[in-house]
Amino acid sequence: MKKVTTGCLIIIGNEILSGRTQDTNLQHLAKALNEVGVRMVHARVIPDVEDIIVETVNECRKAYDNVFTTGGIGPTHDDITADCIAKAFGKALYLHPDIEAIIRKREAPPEVMASRLRMARVPEDSVLIDNPTGGPQGFQIGNVYVMAGVPMVMQAMVSTLTKERLGGGEPVRSRSVGAYLSEGQVAVPLGEIQDRHPDVDLGSYPFYRQDGYGTNLVMRGTDEAELDVMLEEVRQMIVGFGQEPFED
Repeated sequence: MKKVTTGCLIIIGNEILSGRTQDTNLQHLAKALNEVGVRMVHARVIPDVEDIIVETVNECRKAYDNVFTTGGIGPTHDDITADCIAKAFGKALYLHPDIEAIIRKREAPPEVMASRLRMARVPEDSVLIDNPTGGPQGFQIGNVYVMAGVPMVMQAMVSTLTKERLGGGEPVRSRSVGAYLSEGQVAVPLGEIQDRHPDVDLGSYPFYRQDGYGTNLVMRGTDEAELDVMLEEVRQMIVGFGQEPFED
């Protein structure tokens, strides 16, 4: 099989786990990574607890090519992500002058400015992640990319991460087709098709509609020609069951 550049997202925040805030960053990041040839293969949601953040970051950065974190880099006491990333790498924090300069452009009372400057703290040996919204940047250390949790800001940061920076390959493309067949009916022939095309992911996802239930079949890979071949095989399989395939 072709080597796949992998990605992992660690979503940090008690507000996500409590259900108060709904995460939308995973979906956006997964789609953005597809375009630069990085496959999202793992994601976790963890609380604002130092030991858990440090342990999770250290575990994931060894297991995946690129690890992304969202949340916990704001100005308040519970924004501890930068501290935890520094601890995970055994590095000290310092005020990055570029981030500090951006923060100081907005005048504020001393106590407010002191809180804001927490966002300028990054571990030694970090590289900044641009923030096109004009606010404080995120940072990268090793293969870990630390970004804001606010979706608009996170999306802006992600837009600056290039294929070259992430070590990505060809964009991941997809094909999909649906049929009024159960997963049980198609399980064996789908497995045979998958075995013939190990470089393409073939997934089945049941659906339930007013006019019946069935399965959506989704193919994902980097080789457009092989995707088209697999799509035709899947379509013929559906026809072989006496059903008409339809575009999902």
